[in-house]
Amino acid sequence: MVGGVHWITQAALGAIIGEMMMGRKLGKLALVWGALFGLVPELFELLVSPFLDTARELACGRGLGHSLIITGLGAWWAARGLEKVWKREKVSRSEAAFFVLAVWWAHVLVDGFTVEGVSFLWPVPGGRVAFGILHRTDFWFSGPLVVTAVWLACLPMEKPGKKRGRKTAPAPASKRRKLLAWGLGLSAGYALLAAGMQWRASAGFEADLARRGTKWVRRMESPTPFNIFLWRSVLDRGDEFQVGYRSVFEPADHPVRWTIYQKSTEAMAGVAELREMKTLAAATQGWWIARPHAKGAWIGDLRLPEARTWGSKKGMVDSRLASSWVVDATTKEDRLRRITPSAGTGGDYLERLLGRIFNNRDNWEANPRLAGVAGSLPEFLPVVE
Repeated sequence: MVGGVHWITQAALGAIIGEMMMGRKLGKLALVWGALFGLVPELFELLVSPFLDTARELACGRGLGHSLIITGLGAWWAARGLEKVWKREKVSRSEAAFFVLAVWWAHVLVDGFTVEGVSFLWPVPGGRVAFGILHRTDFWFSGPLVVTAVWLACLPMEKPGKKRGRKTAPAPASKRRKLLAWGLGLSAGYALLAAGMQWRASAGFEADLARRGTKWVRRMESPTPFNIFLWRSVLDRGDEFQVGYRSVFEPADHPVRWTIYQKSTEAMAGVAELREMKTLAAATQGWWIARPHAKGAWIGDLRLPEARTWGSKKGMVDSRLASSWVVDATTKEDRLRRITPSAGTGGDYLERLLGRIFNNRDNWEANPRLAGVAGSLPEFLPVVE
């Protein structure tokens, strides 16, 4: 579902930019062209992925099709062909190039709002930018874009056409412009609100850590799925990570309950020098934990909110990391294998998530266990109350 929502969002955003920039010359086809180019960064990486092993695919993810260098060259190349395709509409090469760049860079910007971020400077190492203000599935951000794109597709264009001897009533130009402004404005406003909510949540985490006198190396905050009101903070404390949740509606003096995840770097000693492990460490920006595995090591990414399930054992909550891999040192083929987390009880999770937003901690907090580690039983996790 996550991938589908992301693709729909980017197609809708591209369609809106197409209407805004090329609607007068291309008519409703501007929506189609915009939606198509809005998906190109993902399509490009998808088409290349069958020729790459898992580690190289991970290194190219949100990099190969999102790089300023690649998008710049791609826009220049695409504009040469579009100039010929749109010759009758009198679209110049520079107009076509600017249109393609605008759609692609809007795509890159939106991807940069998430914790995964984008590698703006790919293939140059590093340079991944992640603002972490939106979860990758947020219908409140995507909704206005999708509704606007569909509405624009249904509205008649400015030029009246003939149908069975009658003239169809044209939609006033101002109506299309107002619709564009509303759609983009609502989503942009929501993103700004998300940045404000992140600042508020971050201040709450900061105050809690200051009261405790907790020292940390670095810290990141990101929203939980489908909302911008319940935030998750991850502390890097050298040998361990601490994960805590905080609602923007909580009083400033409410303590945060921190769950401790040991990094266990010794578990990846046998695979530390492998290319796959180095790629994984770079792709996760160092926010990873390791656990022993019979064939090498299990590696989990702590940047994304973990899937939480209740009821497998009384008084326990099982946390399964959204992204994890097994680094297999026993094979000479693809040494990196992605682990797909088992689906939890979605309705139960959403109900508890909503309750936690409004400060109902009892249904959210429990004694935590790290589950879903390939080849291992659930691990009990210590907490700091």
